[in-house]
Amino acid sequence: MRLVVIGGVAAGLSAAARARRADPGMHITVLERGGVIAYGACGFPYFAQGQARQWEDLVVYTPDQFARDRKIAVRTNAEAVAIEHPRRVVRLAGGEAVPYEKLVIATGARARRDLPELAADPRVFGLNTLDEARRLRARLDASPPGRAAVIGGGYLGLEAVDVLRARGWRVTLVHGGASFLGRATPWLTDLIRKHLERCRVEVRLHERWKSVPDGFDLAVPALGLRPNVELAAAAGVQLGRTGAIQVTDRMETNLNSVYAAGDCAETLHRVSGRPAWIPLGTTANKTGRVAGANAAGLRERFPGVVGTSIVRICGLGVAVTGLSEEMARREGFEPVSARIEAPDRPKYFRRGLVTVELVADRRTGRLLGAAVAGDTGAATRINVAAAALAAQSTVEEFQHLDLAYAPPFAAVWDPLLIAAQQTIKLLH
Repeated sequence: MRLVVIGGVAAGLSAAARARRADPGMHITVLERGGVIAYGACGFPYFAQGQARQWEDLVVYTPDQFARDRKIAVRTNAEAVAIEHPRRVVRLAGGEAVPYEKLVIATGARARRDLPELAADPRVFGLNTLDEARRLRARLDASPPGRAAVIGGGYLGLEAVDVLRARGWRVTLVHGGASFLGRATPWLTDLIRKHLERCRVEVRLHERWKSVPDGFDLAVPALGLRPNVELAAAAGVQLGRTGAIQVTDRMETNLNSVYAAGDCAETLHRVSGRPAWIPLGTTANKTGRVAGANAAGLRERFPGVVGTSIVRICGLGVAVTGLSEEMARREGFEPVSARIEAPDRPKYFRRGLVTVELVADRRTGRLLGAAVAGDTGAATRINVAAAALAAQSTVEEFQHLDLAYAPPFAAVWDPLLIAAQQTIKLLH
Protein backbone atom coordinates (compact mmCIF):
# COMPACT_ATOMS: atom_id res chain seq x y z
CA MET A 1 0.00 0.00 0.00
CA ARG A 2 1.36 3.40 -1.03
CA LEU A 3 0.51 6.46 1.05
CA VAL A 4 1.52 9.93 -0.10
CA VAL A 5 1.21 12.92 2.24
CA ILE A 6 1.29 16.38 0.72
CA GLY A 7 2.79 18.72 3.32
CA GLY A 8 4.98 18.25 6.35
CA VAL A 9 4.96 20.11 9.67
CA ALA A 10 2.23 19.27 12.23
CA ALA A 11 -0.58 17.61 10.28
CA GLY A 12 1.44 15.95 7.54
CA LEU A 13 4.08 14.39 9.76
CA SER A 14 1.51 13.35 12.38
CA ALA A 15 -0.41 11.59 9.61
CA ALA A 16 2.68 9.84 8.30
CA ALA A 17 3.87 8.77 11.76
CA ARG A 18 0.45 7.44 12.79
CA ALA A 19 0.10 5.52 9.52
CA ARG A 20 3.51 3.94 10.09
CA ARG A 21 2.52 2.74 13.57
CA ALA A 22 -0.76 1.36 12.22
CA ASP A 23 0.85 -0.40 9.24
CA PRO A 24 4.59 -1.17 9.57
CA GLY A 25 4.71 -2.40 5.98
CA MET A 26 3.09 0.60 4.29
CA HIS A 27 5.17 2.58 1.78
CA ILE A 28 4.93 6.22 2.97
CA THR A 29 6.22 9.32 1.23
CA VAL A 30 5.89 12.90 2.49
CA LEU A 31 6.19 15.68 -0.07
CA GLU A 32 7.28 19.00 1.44
CA ARG A 33 7.72 21.99 -0.83
CA GLY A 34 10.07 23.74 1.60
CA GLY A 35 13.46 22.76 2.94
CA VAL A 36 12.45 22.18 6.59
CA ILE A 37 9.88 19.51 7.37
CA ALA A 38 8.99 19.97 11.04
CA TYR A 39 9.24 23.14 13.08
CA GLY A 40 7.36 24.88 15.85
CA ALA A 41 5.58 27.65 13.95
CA CYS A 42 4.05 28.93 17.18
CA GLY A 43 7.60 29.71 18.30
CA PHE A 44 8.28 32.21 15.52
CA PRO A 45 7.44 35.28 17.66
CA TYR A 46 9.65 34.04 20.49
CA PHE A 47 12.52 33.36 18.12
CA ALA A 48 12.17 36.90 16.75
CA GLN A 49 12.12 38.20 20.32
CA GLY A 50 15.30 36.31 21.13
CA GLN A 51 13.97 33.72 23.59
CA ALA A 52 15.05 31.01 21.15
CA ARG A 53 18.70 31.73 20.40
CA GLN A 54 18.81 30.20 16.92
CA TRP A 55 16.22 29.14 14.39
CA GLU A 56 17.40 25.54 14.59
CA ASP A 57 15.91 25.44 18.10
CA LEU A 58 12.47 25.49 16.42
CA VAL A 59 13.21 22.39 14.32
CA VAL A 60 11.48 19.27 15.67
CA TYR A 61 12.62 16.64 13.15
CA THR A 62 14.93 16.46 10.16
CA PRO A 63 14.25 14.31 7.09
CA ASP A 64 17.10 11.99 8.09
CA GLN A 65 15.53 11.45 11.53
CA PHE A 66 12.19 10.53 9.99
CA ALA A 67 13.81 8.18 7.51
CA ARG A 68 15.93 6.52 10.20
CA ASP A 69 13.44 6.34 13.08
CA ARG A 70 10.11 5.99 11.26
CA LYS A 71 11.12 4.45 7.93
CA ILE A 72 9.28 7.26 6.16
CA ALA A 73 10.65 8.90 3.02
CA VAL A 74 10.51 12.69 3.24
CA ARG A 75 11.23 14.63 0.10
CA THR A 76 12.00 18.30 0.65
CA ASN A 77 11.74 20.99 -2.03
CA ALA A 78 9.13 18.76 -3.70
CA GLU A 79 6.22 21.00 -4.64
CA ALA A 80 2.99 19.29 -5.62
CA VAL A 81 1.32 21.19 -8.45
CA ALA A 82 -1.54 18.81 -9.33
CA ILE A 83 -3.44 15.82 -7.98
CA GLU A 84 -4.53 13.52 -10.80
CA HIS A 85 -6.90 11.36 -8.81
CA PRO A 86 -8.26 9.18 -11.64
CA ARG A 87 -4.65 8.11 -12.28
CA ARG A 88 -3.76 8.12 -8.56
CA VAL A 89 -0.67 10.30 -8.97
CA VAL A 90 0.58 13.57 -7.53
CA ARG A 91 2.32 15.71 -10.13
CA LEU A 92 5.37 17.67 -8.95
CA ALA A 93 6.85 20.86 -10.31
CA GLY A 94 9.12 19.64 -13.08
CA GLY A 95 6.69 16.96 -14.21
CA GLU A 96 7.47 13.96 -12.04
CA ALA A 97 4.47 11.79 -11.13
CA VAL A 98 4.38 10.28 -7.63
CA PRO A 99 1.92 7.34 -7.44
CA TYR A 100 -0.38 6.73 -4.48
CA GLU A 101 -3.18 4.47 -3.34
CA LYS A 102 -4.04 6.59 -0.30
CA LEU A 103 -3.50 10.34 -0.11
CA VAL A 104 -3.46 12.82 2.78
CA ILE A 105 -3.66 16.52 1.92
CA ALA A 106 -1.97 18.62 4.62
CA THR A 107 -1.22 21.81 2.71
CA GLY A 108 -1.80 24.12 5.67
CA ALA A 109 -2.66 27.80 5.47
CA ARG A 110 -0.94 30.97 4.35
CA ALA A 111 -0.93 34.59 5.40
CA ARG A 112 -3.52 36.85 3.82
CA ARG A 113 -1.89 39.29 1.43
CA ASP A 114 -4.75 41.73 0.91
CA LEU A 115 -2.48 44.76 0.70
CA PRO A 116 -0.02 44.28 -2.18
CA GLU A 117 1.41 47.75 -1.56
CA LEU A 118 2.96 46.43 1.64
CA ALA A 119 4.90 43.68 -0.13
CA ALA A 120 7.09 46.18 -1.99
CA ASP A 121 7.94 48.20 1.12
CA PRO A 122 11.38 47.25 2.51
CA ARG A 123 10.20 48.24 5.99
CA VAL A 124 7.62 45.42 6.03
CA PHE A 125 8.45 42.11 7.73
CA GLY A 126 6.20 39.07 8.03
CA LEU A 127 6.02 36.57 10.86
CA ASN A 128 4.11 33.67 9.31
CA THR A 129 6.92 31.51 7.93
CA LEU A 130 10.33 30.42 9.15
CA ASP A 131 12.07 32.54 6.52
CA GLU A 132 10.03 35.58 7.57
CA ALA A 133 10.84 35.03 11.23
CA ARG A 134 14.54 34.73 10.43
CA ARG A 135 14.42 37.94 8.38
CA LEU A 136 12.65 39.86 11.16
CA ARG A 137 15.07 38.56 13.79
CA ALA A 138 18.02 39.68 11.66
CA ARG A 139 16.48 43.14 11.29
CA LEU A 140 15.87 43.49 15.02
CA ASP A 141 19.40 42.30 15.80
CA ALA A 142 21.04 44.61 13.27
CA SER A 143 19.81 48.04 14.30
CA PRO A 144 18.67 50.01 17.34
CA PRO A 145 14.94 50.18 18.15
CA GLY A 146 12.77 52.74 16.43
CA ARG A 147 9.10 53.14 15.68
CA ALA A 148 7.13 50.09 14.54
CA ALA A 149 3.58 49.39 13.38
CA VAL A 150 1.70 46.12 13.72
CA ILE A 151 -1.24 45.82 11.33
CA GLY A 152 -3.91 43.44 12.63
CA GLY A 153 -5.46 42.67 16.00
CA GLY A 154 -5.57 38.88 15.94
CA TYR A 155 -3.36 36.47 17.85
CA LEU A 156 -0.27 36.95 15.69
CA GLY A 157 -0.69 40.72 15.71
CA LEU A 158 -0.83 40.83 19.50
CA GLU A 159 2.17 38.51 19.74
CA ALA A 160 4.07 40.75 17.33
CA VAL A 161 3.32 43.72 19.60
CA ASP A 162 4.78 41.73 22.49
CA VAL A 163 7.91 40.91 20.48
CA LEU A 164 8.62 44.46 19.34
CA ARG A 165 7.90 46.01 22.70
CA ALA A 166 10.25 43.51 24.40
CA ARG A 167 12.97 44.53 21.92
CA GLY A 168 12.57 48.17 22.91
CA TRP A 169 10.52 49.46 19.96
CA ARG A 170 7.80 52.10 20.17
CA VAL A 171 4.77 50.25 18.85
CA THR A 172 1.53 51.32 17.21
CA LEU A 173 -1.14 48.65 16.78
CA VAL A 174 -3.49 49.30 13.85
CA HIS A 175 -6.63 47.20 13.46
CA GLY A 176 -9.41 47.67 10.94
CA GLY A 177 -12.07 46.09 13.15
CA ALA A 178 -13.71 47.03 16.40
CA SER A 179 -12.56 44.06 18.50
CA PHE A 180 -9.48 41.95 19.11
CA LEU A 181 -8.99 38.22 18.56
CA GLY A 182 -11.97 37.99 16.23
CA ARG A 183 -14.28 37.99 19.23
CA ALA A 184 -16.89 40.74 19.44
CA THR A 185 -16.78 41.05 23.22
CA PRO A 186 -16.67 44.74 24.21
CA TRP A 187 -15.32 44.27 27.74
CA LEU A 188 -12.48 42.06 26.48
CA THR A 189 -11.57 44.54 23.74
CA ASP A 190 -11.58 47.36 26.29
CA LEU A 191 -9.44 45.35 28.73
CA ILE A 192 -6.84 44.55 26.07
CA ARG A 193 -6.78 48.11 24.74
CA LYS A 194 -6.28 49.65 28.18
CA HIS A 195 -3.56 47.13 29.03
CA LEU A 196 -1.72 47.89 25.80
CA GLU A 197 -1.94 51.61 26.45
CA ARG A 198 -0.57 51.12 29.98
CA CYS A 199 2.33 49.34 28.27
CA ARG A 200 2.85 52.45 26.07
CA VAL A 201 1.46 50.85 22.93
CA GLU A 202 -0.57 53.22 20.75
CA VAL A 203 -3.83 51.52 19.72
CA ARG A 204 -5.77 52.54 16.62
CA LEU A 205 -8.98 50.65 16.01
CA HIS A 206 -11.23 51.10 12.95
CA GLU A 207 -8.23 52.04 10.80
CA ARG A 208 -7.30 50.29 7.56
CA TRP A 209 -3.85 50.97 6.18
CA LYS A 210 -3.03 50.31 2.55
CA SER A 211 0.57 51.36 3.05
CA VAL A 212 2.94 52.25 5.87
CA PRO A 213 3.04 56.00 6.56
CA ASP A 214 6.26 57.97 6.86
CA GLY A 215 7.76 58.00 10.32
CA PHE A 216 7.69 54.25 10.85
CA ASP A 217 10.93 52.27 10.62
CA LEU A 218 9.34 48.83 10.52
CA ALA A 219 5.91 47.24 10.07
CA VAL A 220 4.57 43.72 10.66
CA PRO A 221 1.30 42.87 8.87
CA ALA A 222 -0.79 40.23 10.64
CA LEU A 223 -3.98 40.16 8.60
CA GLY A 224 -4.99 36.58 9.28
CA LEU A 225 -4.74 33.30 7.38
CA ARG A 226 -6.34 31.54 4.43
CA PRO A 227 -6.43 27.77 3.89
CA ASN A 228 -4.28 26.41 1.07
CA VAL A 229 -7.04 24.63 -0.83
CA GLU A 230 -6.38 25.45 -4.48
CA LEU A 231 -4.51 22.20 -5.19
CA ALA A 232 -7.29 20.12 -3.63
CA ALA A 233 -10.13 22.06 -5.23
CA ALA A 234 -8.58 21.70 -8.70
CA ALA A 235 -8.60 17.93 -8.17
CA GLY A 236 -12.31 17.89 -7.35
CA VAL A 237 -12.08 17.91 -3.55
CA GLN A 238 -15.19 19.53 -2.05
CA LEU A 239 -14.75 22.71 -0.02
CA GLY A 240 -16.98 23.52 2.94
CA ARG A 241 -18.87 26.59 4.05
CA THR A 242 -15.75 28.07 5.66
CA GLY A 243 -13.71 27.85 2.46
CA ALA A 244 -11.54 25.05 3.85
CA ILE A 245 -11.70 21.40 2.77
CA GLN A 246 -14.87 19.62 3.83
CA VAL A 247 -14.16 16.38 5.71
CA THR A 248 -15.98 13.77 7.75
CA ASP A 249 -15.08 13.03 11.35
CA ARG A 250 -12.66 10.45 9.91
CA MET A 251 -10.96 13.23 7.92
CA GLU A 252 -12.27 11.78 4.63
CA THR A 253 -12.88 14.07 1.66
CA ASN A 254 -15.47 13.43 -1.03
CA LEU A 255 -12.82 11.60 -3.10
CA ASN A 256 -12.31 7.95 -2.29
CA SER A 257 -9.05 7.23 -0.40
CA VAL A 258 -8.25 10.95 -0.09
CA TYR A 259 -8.05 12.55 3.37
CA ALA A 260 -7.32 16.09 4.56
CA ALA A 261 -6.00 17.38 7.88
CA GLY A 262 -4.60 20.44 9.58
CA ASP A 263 -5.03 24.08 8.65
CA CYS A 264 -6.39 23.32 5.16
CA ALA A 265 -9.41 21.41 6.52
CA GLU A 266 -12.59 22.20 8.39
CA THR A 267 -13.54 20.50 11.61
CA LEU A 268 -16.68 20.29 13.72
CA HIS A 269 -17.29 22.90 16.40
CA ARG A 270 -18.56 20.84 19.31
CA VAL A 271 -20.58 23.68 20.82
CA SER A 272 -22.35 25.02 17.72
CA GLY A 273 -22.50 21.65 15.99
CA ARG A 274 -21.45 23.31 12.72
CA PRO A 275 -18.28 23.13 10.61
CA ALA A 276 -15.59 25.57 11.69
CA TRP A 277 -12.15 26.59 10.52
CA ILE A 278 -9.90 27.35 13.48
CA PRO A 279 -6.27 26.90 12.36
CA LEU A 280 -4.21 25.86 15.38
CA GLY A 281 -1.23 23.55 15.80
CA THR A 282 -3.02 21.45 18.40
CA THR A 283 -5.85 20.68 16.00
CA ALA A 284 -3.42 20.04 13.15
CA ASN A 285 -1.59 17.36 15.13
CA LYS A 286 -4.80 15.63 16.20
CA THR A 287 -6.50 15.66 12.81
CA GLY A 288 -3.27 14.49 11.19
CA ARG A 289 -3.16 11.48 13.49
CA VAL A 290 -6.74 10.54 12.62
CA ALA A 291 -6.17 10.97 8.88
CA GLY A 292 -3.04 8.82 9.00
CA ALA A 293 -4.71 6.09 11.04
CA ASN A 294 -7.64 5.83 8.65
CA ALA A 295 -5.43 5.97 5.58
CA ALA A 296 -3.67 2.92 7.04
CA GLY A 297 -6.92 1.01 7.41
CA LEU A 298 -8.04 1.83 10.95
CA ARG A 299 -11.38 3.40 11.89
CA GLU A 300 -10.70 6.42 14.07
CA ARG A 301 -12.64 9.64 14.36
CA PHE A 302 -11.96 13.21 15.43
CA PRO A 303 -14.83 14.60 17.53
CA GLY A 304 -14.08 18.25 16.83
CA VAL A 305 -12.94 21.32 18.72
CA VAL A 306 -14.40 23.89 21.09
CA GLY A 307 -12.14 26.72 19.87
CA THR A 308 -9.71 27.12 22.76
CA SER A 309 -6.81 29.55 22.48
CA ILE A 310 -4.57 31.66 24.66
CA VAL A 311 -2.19 34.56 24.04
CA ARG A 312 0.29 36.57 26.10
CA ILE A 313 0.07 40.34 25.70
CA CYS A 314 2.77 42.26 27.56
CA GLY A 315 2.47 39.98 30.58
CA LEU A 316 -1.30 39.65 30.42
CA GLY A 317 -2.76 36.25 29.61
CA VAL A 318 -6.00 36.25 27.59
CA ALA A 319 -7.76 32.99 26.82
CA VAL A 320 -11.08 32.05 25.23
CA THR A 321 -13.02 28.90 24.48
CA GLY A 322 -16.38 28.07 22.96
CA LEU A 323 -18.74 30.83 21.88
CA SER A 324 -18.97 34.45 22.92
CA GLU A 325 -22.43 35.82 23.67
CA GLU A 326 -22.63 37.39 20.21
CA MET A 327 -21.44 34.20 18.48
CA ALA A 328 -23.92 32.11 20.47
CA ARG A 329 -26.80 34.35 19.44
CA ARG A 330 -25.82 33.95 15.78
CA GLU A 331 -25.84 30.18 16.21
CA GLY A 332 -29.42 30.18 17.44
CA PHE A 333 -28.89 29.95 21.20
CA GLU A 334 -30.51 32.23 23.75
CA PRO A 335 -27.34 33.28 25.56
CA VAL A 336 -26.78 34.92 28.90
CA SER A 337 -23.37 35.90 30.24
CA ALA A 338 -21.90 36.81 33.60
CA ARG A 339 -18.52 38.41 34.22
CA ILE A 340 -16.68 38.63 37.53
CA GLU A 341 -13.32 39.81 38.78
CA ALA A 342 -11.84 37.91 41.70
CA PRO A 343 -8.45 37.29 43.35
CA ASP A 344 -6.63 34.12 42.36
CA ARG A 345 -5.26 33.45 45.89
CA PRO A 346 -5.89 34.45 49.51
CA LYS A 347 -4.90 37.97 50.51
CA TYR A 348 -1.95 36.84 52.64
CA PHE A 349 -0.24 35.56 49.47
CA ARG A 350 0.99 37.67 46.63
CA ARG A 351 -1.99 37.57 44.34
CA GLY A 352 -3.55 39.00 41.23
CA LEU A 353 -7.03 39.58 39.90
CA VAL A 354 -8.61 37.25 37.37
CA THR A 355 -11.49 38.27 35.11
CA VAL A 356 -13.79 35.45 34.04
CA GLU A 357 -16.80 35.53 31.75
CA LEU A 358 -19.07 32.54 31.23
CA VAL A 359 -21.73 32.25 28.52
CA ALA A 360 -24.67 29.87 28.89
CA ASP A 361 -27.87 28.98 27.06
CA ARG A 362 -30.96 30.22 28.90
CA ARG A 363 -33.19 27.42 27.58
CA THR A 364 -30.99 24.46 28.54
CA GLY A 365 -28.52 25.85 31.09
CA ARG A 366 -25.69 24.47 28.96
CA LEU A 367 -22.29 26.15 29.17
CA LEU A 368 -21.48 27.68 25.78
CA GLY A 369 -18.22 29.56 26.23
CA ALA A 370 -15.75 31.29 28.50
CA ALA A 371 -13.08 33.98 28.52
CA VAL A 372 -10.35 34.42 31.14
CA ALA A 373 -7.88 37.27 31.57
CA GLY A 374 -5.18 37.57 34.20
CA ASP A 375 -1.52 36.77 34.56
CA THR A 376 -0.27 34.05 32.25
CA GLY A 377 -0.68 31.34 34.88
CA ALA A 378 -4.21 32.38 35.80
CA ALA A 379 -5.33 32.39 32.18
CA THR A 380 -4.69 28.66 31.87
CA ARG A 381 -7.93 28.19 33.83
CA ILE A 382 -9.50 28.24 30.38
CA ASN A 383 -8.62 24.54 30.07
CA VAL A 384 -11.15 23.68 32.79
CA ALA A 385 -13.88 25.45 30.84
CA ALA A 386 -12.76 23.78 27.60
CA ALA A 387 -13.09 20.34 29.20
CA ALA A 388 -16.56 21.23 30.47
CA LEU A 389 -17.61 22.36 26.98
CA ALA A 390 -16.41 19.08 25.47
CA ALA A 391 -18.50 17.24 28.05
CA GLN A 392 -21.52 19.46 27.25
CA SER A 393 -21.81 20.40 30.92
CA THR A 394 -24.50 22.65 32.27
CA VAL A 395 -23.54 25.62 34.42
CA GLU A 396 -25.15 23.85 37.39
CA GLU A 397 -22.74 20.95 36.89
CA PHE A 398 -19.84 23.32 36.29
CA GLN A 399 -20.30 25.14 39.60
CA HIS A 400 -19.79 21.86 41.48
CA LEU A 401 -16.47 20.92 39.85
CA ASP A 402 -13.99 19.62 42.39
CA LEU A 403 -11.11 22.00 41.68
CA ALA A 404 -7.84 21.88 43.58
CA TYR A 405 -7.42 24.31 46.45
CA ALA A 406 -4.43 25.28 48.56
CA PRO A 407 -3.52 28.89 49.46
CA PRO A 408 -0.28 29.00 47.42
CA PHE A 409 -2.20 28.03 44.28
CA ALA A 410 -5.81 29.18 44.44
CA ALA A 411 -8.55 30.79 46.47
CA VAL A 412 -11.05 28.55 48.22
CA TRP A 413 -13.67 29.76 45.74
CA ASP A 414 -11.99 29.64 42.36
CA PRO A 415 -12.93 32.55 40.06
CA LEU A 416 -14.42 30.03 37.60
CA LEU A 417 -16.85 28.80 40.23
CA ILE A 418 -17.76 32.32 41.31
CA ALA A 419 -18.53 33.13 37.68
CA ALA A 420 -20.69 29.99 37.45
CA GLN A 421 -22.69 31.05 40.50
CA GLN A 422 -23.34 34.46 38.97
CA THR A 423 -24.34 32.90 35.65
CA ILE A 424 -26.86 30.60 37.37
CA LYS A 425 -28.61 33.67 38.83
CA LEU A 426 -29.30 34.83 35.28
CA LEU A 427 -30.81 31.49 34.29
CA HIS A 428 -33.55 31.52 36.90
